[in-house]
Amino acid sequence: MRTKILIFALMLTCYSGLAQQDAQFTQYMYNTININPAYAGSRGVMSIFGLHRTQWVGLDGAPTTNAFSLNTPINNSNLGLGVSLVSDKIGPTSDNTISADLSYTIPMNDDYKLSFGVKASGNIFNLDTDKLTPAQANDPNLQNFDNEISPNFGAGVYLHSDKLYLGLSVPNFLQDSKYNDNDVAVFQERMNFYFIGGYVFDIGSSVKFKPAVLTKLVTGAPLQVDASANFLFFDKLMLGGAYRWDAAVSALAGFQVTDGLFIGYSYDMETTELRRYNSGSHEVFLRFELFNKVSKMVSPRFF
Repeated sequence: MRTKILIFALMLTCYSGLAQQDAQFTQYMYNTININPAYAGSRGVMSIFGLHRTQWVGLDGAPTTNAFSLNTPINNSNLGLGVSLVSDKIGPTSDNTISADLSYTIPMNDDYKLSFGVKASGNIFNLDTDKLTPAQANDPNLQNFDNEISPNFGAGVYLHSDKLYLGLSVPNFLQDSKYNDNDVAVFQERMNFYFIGGYVFDIGSSVKFKPAVLTKLVTGAPLQVDASANFLFFDKLMLGGAYRWDAAVSALAGFQVTDGLFIGYSYDMETTELRRYNSGSHEVFLRFELFNKVSKMVSPRFF
C-alpha cells in the first residue's frame, strides 16, 4: 500500500508509522513482476497472474488489494514484455497503478541468466473526503482528489537459474507529492528498494524445500524483511510458513492443478497490537501459463 497522510488515526497509531508505499503481498515469490521488471519473460512461457488480498478482516476501512499481470518472452530474442495492474483501496483512498515492463536477458552459462529490466508506470490516486469524519467540520485541509495521475519509472536486475533467483529493483524512481489548496500533503510517493532471493533444495525424490526472502527499504521507514519456508511435495502440493519482521506470521498453501495452472492461498496473523482489532488477512492467487511444443519448459520452474 502507499502512504496517504489522511488515513484514519487507527491505521497510523497501530502501525506506528510503518505504513508501506507499495502494495504488500505475502506470496511475493510468485508475484515478482510487480516489483522487478527484469522478471518479465524469465519463466520462458506466457504467464498470467491474478491475486486478491483482503487485509485485517473486520477492521473498517482496512486495505483491499487486487493485482493482475501478464508477462512473456518474445520468441527468438532475449527480450521479455510485461503489463500489470494493481488496485489498492484503504479507507477513503484508492490507488490504481498500471505498469509496462521490458527486460533483456544475457545467458551467463548453461545454468544462469542475468536479466535487466525497466518499468514505466502511471498511478491514479483518489481521496473521497465524504468517507471521513473530521473533528472540525468543513476542515479547509480536507478536499477531494479525483484521478490524480502521477507517471513514474523504475528498473531492476534479476539473476536466475532453475534453482536460484536473486533480484534487486527500484520500481519508482520519482518521488511525488500531491498537495491541497493549503499546501498540506495528501499523497506522498517515496522510493522503494527491493531485494528478493530464493533457492530450491532437493531433499528427497519427492520433496523440495524452497526458502525465500524479500527485503524492502522505504525512505523514512524502518527496514522490512519477509522470510518464508515452503515445502513442495511431488511437484504438486506446496505447504509452508512465513514471517514478516515485527508484523505478522503466515501460513501458505498451493497446488499445481495442471502443468499450466497453479493456485495459492495464504493467511496472515498479526503479531502487533493490531491483532486485537481484526481476524487476520487472506490472500489468494491464480497463475496460468500458456505452453506450446517449443516453449514448454524442459525442467520445471518452482518460483
